[in-house]
Amino acid sequence: MRAMFNIVMRIVSSLLGLLLIAMGSIWIMQGLRFGPEVIMRSFMAGDPKWAFYGVILALVGVGQVVWSNSRR
Repeated sequence: MRAMFNIVMRIVSSLLGLLLIAMGSIWIMQGLRFGPEVIMRSFMAGDPKWAFYGVILALVGVGQVVWSNSRR
């Protein structure tokens, strides 16, 4: 039972990390005003601080994916 729990939690943790990477990427694109018009209708569009926040969030997501897949 414990092995199954570890597998499920590794999958959930990896998906959470991928979600953080996706959100960070969107924030980067909005901050740099790069991307489709759909995501440019935001208060974050053209504000470079959101690109910086997006980089931080994406790095946290990468760390989450690496951590969840490298532990036993």
